[in-house]
Amino acid sequence: MTSLDANADESSRAGAHVEVEEVTPEAAATGPAYGDPTGLGLACFIMGAVALGLSLVGVVPARALGAPLAIILGATTVGLIITTIWAAALGQSAVAAVFGIFAAFWLSYFLLVTGLIRAWFGILPRDVTSTLELFLITWLVVVVMLTLATLRLPVSFTAVFALVALTVLFVLLGTYQTSTGLTKTAGYILLAAAAVGAYLFFNSLSLATGGKALPLGKPILKG
Repeated sequence: MTSLDANADESSRAGAHVEVEEVTPEAAATGPAYGDPTGLGLACFIMGAVALGLSLVGVVPARALGAPLAIILGATTVGLIITTIWAAALGQSAVAAVFGIFAAFWLSYFLLVTGLIRAWFGILPRDVTSTLELFLITWLVVVVMLTLATLRLPVSFTAVFALVALTVLFVLLGTYQTSTGLTKTAGYILLAAAAVGAYLFFNSLSLATGGKALPLGKPILKG
């Protein structure tokens, strides 16, 4: 009798243990440190890319440098910082690095433009072009580095990074040559990057809502 009771008690505990193991993941999945942060990050990137792209192609006058800044700071930068923290909390170091780098880009762009408009940094008018070139060369190096470092991702992701790198390159060339044509080209390339980002956003939301993954292409580098 005692033996049966002991066995029953052990079985009961084992059953309880199994039940906990089965229920715990479901319960934890509703916590703040679960889910896919890429949907939020891509949406915030798209907002900034569309706003800046439209500015570059001439939707607003060239003198209205501050036109996209509200979106760039209030939506894109803030959203990408949240995405970075979320991804880091999940242990997704690569995702956190990518969105953290883009958050830094948009924040630095906001500070650059606002600083030039408000004369925060003591930059003389004759030095504005050189300052812009310094900013653009620095970020071109970083984005090219990021593009090369992500060649093992599906090609759709690489395409976004490559298009952003081309955008920075054409803005740099347009600044150096004082060419509105090159600057407009940069704007159209950035809008193309936003379009690819939108495709990736739909893939992320499809997966998050129980749908199928969209075809993202094979990685350029394998293994």
